[in-house]
Amino acid sequence: MKKRVTGIGGLFFKSNDPNATKEWYNKHLGFNTDDYGCTFWWKDKEGNDCSTQWSPFPKDTKYYEPSQKDFMFNYRVEDLEALLKALKEEGVTIVGDMETYDYGKFAWILDNEGNKIELWEPIDQAFQ
Repeated sequence: MKKRVTGIGGLFFKSNDPNATKEWYNKHLGFNTDDYGCTFWWKDKEGNDCSTQWSPFPKDTKYYEPSQKDFMFNYRVEDLEALLKALKEEGVTIVGDMETYDYGKFAWILDNEGNKIELWEPIDQAFQ
C-alpha cells in the first residue's frame, strides 16, 4: 500500500464569528483570506504544488459531527479508496460515504477518542 497520510490538508475550527476571525488573521498575521479561510501553498519533496487550508467555521456547524470537538483536522492522503478499505479492515469507524469533487476525494473517520478526521486525496491543480 502507498503511504497513508502525506501531510496536513487543513485545520478547521469553530469560531463565534468566522468573518471577524478571518479579518483579524488577515490584518494581524497577513493571512490571504477569502470566503473559506486561507490557503497556504507549498511544494512537496518532489516539487509538486500542494495546499493546506485554514478555515474558521460557524460555532453551530454540524460538519464535525458526530465529534463533539470544536476542531477537525484534514489529512492529505495518496489513495483514499485503498486507505478506506484498509481502515475498515482494521476496525476504524468510517463516517458517511466518500465524496468526489473536481478538487479531490473526501472521506471521514473517527479516531480512538471520537474526533472526526477528514481524509482528502487532493487534486491541487484544480486550485491553480
